[in-house]
Amino acid sequence: MELEFRHLRMIRAIGDAGSVTKAADRLGLAQSALSTQLKRIENALGGRLFERGREGVRPTPLGVLVLERSRVLLPAMRQLQKDAVRFAHAARETSGLRVGATHGPLLGALVDRLAAARPEMALSTQSSSSTSELVSRVAEGRLDLVLTGLCGHRKAMGDGRLEWREIAVDPVFAVLSEDHPLARERELELGRLAGERWALPPGDSCFTECFTECFTAACVRADFLPLPVYEADAASCLHLVRTGRAVSLCRATFPPTDGVVTVPLDPPELSWRQVIGWVPHSLAWGLADEVVGYAKAVHADAAALNAAYAAWLRRRARSAP
Repeated sequence: MELEFRHLRMIRAIGDAGSVTKAADRLGLAQSALSTQLKRIENALGGRLFERGREGVRPTPLGVLVLERSRVLLPAMRQLQKDAVRFAHAARETSGLRVGATHGPLLGALVDRLAAARPEMALSTQSSSSTSELVSRVAEGRLDLVLTGLCGHRKAMGDGRLEWREIAVDPVFAVLSEDHPLARERELELGRLAGERWALPPGDSCFTECFTECFTAACVRADFLPLPVYEADAASCLHLVRTGRAVSLCRATFPPTDGVVTVPLDPPELSWRQVIGWVPHSLAWGLADEVVGYAKAVHADAAALNAAYAAWLRRRARSAP
C-alpha cells in the first residue's frame, strides 16, 4: 500500500486530537474503521506511529517525523486542489453536472428531475459503496456533488472540504420474509428478533461501516447480542431474507420488493441521514438550493412508495403535539 493524501489527513487528525476515537468523530468515520486504516498505514511505513495509553495516544519518533512532514504537505495539497478545481470549472462550460452517489433509492429519480428541469444540462453519474471515495472525487473536482448517507447518530461528515445539506432523516426498519411470523406486525420491538440470524452488507459499505456499532448497541439495550451475521451483497441479503434464513435492516425508503416486507422498529432507535455535499463556490454550489429541493421531493416520493413508511409517518403526525 502506498501512502496517500487521505492517509496523511487521518494521521494528522489523530495527532491533533490525541485520540483515535475523537479523530474518528471529526472525520465522520467509525472508530474501528479508523483503527484498521491506521494499522495498514503503519504496516506500509514499517513502524508504529502512535503509542496508546490511558490518556489517549502520543506519537512515536516515526510518528513525529510523519506529522511534521504532513504540516507542510497537507496545506500545499489543499491549495493545489482548490487551484485545480477553480481552473477546471473555469475551463469547462457550465452545462454539465457530475453526480456521485452511494447505493440508495434517490439517485435515478433525482436525475429525472434535473433532466426535466434543465434539458440543456449534460448529466452523468458515478456510484460507489464508499462515501469517502466519492467525497475525495468531489473535493478533487472529478465530481460536482455527492448524494450519500450516514448513521443518524453521527454528525460529522468528511474533513471540512465539502459543504453539506440534509435532505431527510429516516428511521431504520427490519426486513423480513413475507412468511415470517412477525411480518404482519405494525411495529416491532428489536428484542423480538433476538433469535434471528442477520444478513447485512459488507463492513466497508457506506451503510454498515458507521451503522454497525449503533445496531449492536441497540441490541444490547434490548438485552441480547445479535447472532453471527451473514455478510453479503444487497441481492444476496434479500435472498437470505426471502428464503427465511435471516432478517435484515433497511432505510425506511426501501422500495417494495417481492417476497419481503419492511416493519418499523419501536422505539425507532436507529436512523439514517440522507445528505448532499459539494465544494464551496463550485458549479454545484451555485445549483445547491435547486438540487436540494429536487432531492427532498424525490425523497418524499420514495417515502410514499413504501406503505409501511407512509403509515408510520401518518401515525407520527397524528401523535405530534
